[in-house]
Amino acid sequence: MKLLRKAGALLTSAVLLLSLAACSRENGEVSEGAVNLKVWGAQEDQEMLKEMVEDFKKANPNTTYNITFGVVGEKDTQTKLMEDPSAAADVFAFPDDQLGDMVSAGVLYEITLNKGKVTSENSEGSVAAATRNGKLYAYPMTADNGYFLYYDKSLVSADDVKTLDGLLDAAQAKGKKVLMDVSNGWYVASFFLSAGGTLDVKNGKQTCDFNNAQGVAAGEAVKRFCEHPAFITGEDAILTGGIGNTIAAGVSGTWTAEAIREKLGDNYAAVKLPTFTLNGKQVQMKSFAGYKLMGVNTATKHPKEAMKLAEFLTNEENQLKRFEEREMGPSNTKAASNEKVKANVALAALAEQNQHGVSQANVLNTTWDPLEAFGTAMETKDHSKTVKQYLDIMVSQMAS
Repeated sequence: MKLLRKAGALLTSAVLLLSLAACSRENGEVSEGAVNLKVWGAQEDQEMLKEMVEDFKKANPNTTYNITFGVVGEKDTQTKLMEDPSAAADVFAFPDDQLGDMVSAGVLYEITLNKGKVTSENSEGSVAAATRNGKLYAYPMTADNGYFLYYDKSLVSADDVKTLDGLLDAAQAKGKKVLMDVSNGWYVASFFLSAGGTLDVKNGKQTCDFNNAQGVAAGEAVKRFCEHPAFITGEDAILTGGIGNTIAAGVSGTWTAEAIREKLGDNYAAVKLPTFTLNGKQVQMKSFAGYKLMGVNTATKHPKEAMKLAEFLTNEENQLKRFEEREMGPSNTKAASNEKVKANVALAALAEQNQHGVSQANVLNTTWDPLEAFGTAMETKDHSKTVKQYLDIMVSQMAS
């Protein structure tokens, strides 16, 4: 009996010690051995991320971290994460329009570490973009995932770029083009948002009213735009390669700022999107006000340490580092008020455009392909259906 009691006491003590150790690990107080974490980032951000991680290790000398890296760009994060969450990174960056789907899929860890500090230090829009049903699911990282108009001051004037009609006519007079990737759903949505169109989510399905009377008028405006002799479509490489030569102006974001600035030199300029003609009136072109976020995988074995790392990678200092090295616009309010940030031509244009920005909070991935199909039909001048018919198909596909 004594032996049994002693064995039972030893077993109880062992269980207690294991429980205490587990509790300590969960609370981030004790780590047995190295904490293994993986971080995903775009190819062009790898060196910068490695520098940030080294600074993180120096700031936390009492913990041994083994942090590895994977090359996954923000636009591919959702797809890669959902393929196999258990094999995915612990910490990753992604655009805010992916948050809703990832929350629904249960792959984003709810942010509980220093939540109040994070929400108070970042812009209201970026926090809202990272929030669902009152819960924070990511750390705001940038407030620059939007678009505006770049132009060559030697080819078109500040007055020309105020209206789309004026810009197109001025470019045509110089034998130049105006670029907008209308077959990209993110861009072509601007016309419908400007007409008062809305996107919402009901029962996990995308709802959209882009096919109402105002939406049809916006669709007709897209059609006219694509039919103008000065219109040209293309991705960013076409814009950066042609601006200042064949292209007078084009729609893009901060990620092309360096290439365009180097190309145009003293003729480099950027401004909010122009107005366009809708039902005989000039209407300001709206845009999605996009943010990039940093999330934590629910499959991580070290949630608190992963949150600590994600918070560090998105703090004021590192948001300024992203601006200095990659010209990314900060969501952190102190970083955004930095004089160098405010003096940046592209970020100033984006800030101006964001006054007409629309949140991507209610945009599901089912939105993009139908929008792109409509844009492609307009670009290729496929008028086998009326604009109304195309838009009815588009809205129906979004909800399927």
